[in-house]
Amino acid sequence: MLATVAKQLRSHPALIPLFLFIGGGATMSVMYLARLALKNPECSWDRKNNPEPWNNIEPNHQYKLFKVNMDYSKLKKDRPDF
Repeated sequence: MLATVAKQLRSHPALIPLFLFIGGGATMSVMYLARLALKNPECSWDRKNNPEPWNNIEPNHQYKLFKVNMDYSKLKKDRPDF
């Protein structure tokens, strides 16, 4: 299978950027999904020891990928402890 793809790429070099961009897009999407699964407080991988991980987050912890006009260091705790 890979030999056939390599043969086609040698005979049609204009397909090389297509393969690069599709491979890069697939890699970035897998990396983003992995980041969501590992860093997001709504995901709970250990339900026995920590069933509600969103309650253990400090108010100044930035877990979003992009922040828009938000300074997380100035936030104060506005919720009760559970």
